[in-house]
Amino acid sequence: MFVTVEQNVSAPRTLYAHSGDASIAYQVIGDGPINLTVANGPSSHLEIIWEEPSTARAFRRLASFSRLVLFDRRGTGLSDPVSRPPTLEQQMDDLRAMVRRVLSSRELSV
Repeated sequence: MFVTVEQNVSAPRTLYAHSGDASIAYQVIGDGPINLTVANGPSSHLEIIWEEPSTARAFRRLASFSRLVLFDRRGTGLSDPVSRPPTLEQQMDDLRAMVRRVLSSRELSV
């Protein structure tokens, strides 16, 4: 049995939203009628996740019917580092800052 692996899957452009004193990294892919935000786990990296073929394929499938927004939480991946875990309030502020930046006129599904 052979498995075909996609090679050279390029990551979407990484942008940044500002939340307080932190920069939050995010990517937008797709142009569907609904907005879908994926909050990755406690350890993620927006550019590296595209190197895993099954993950890239899953995200591209989601983007085929939506405007998919991915982001690195404060203290992870390409977002600004932190000296202590962010509070729930900071995490919500980060999400709101990103939403204001990219989805200002569209409804958000989380």
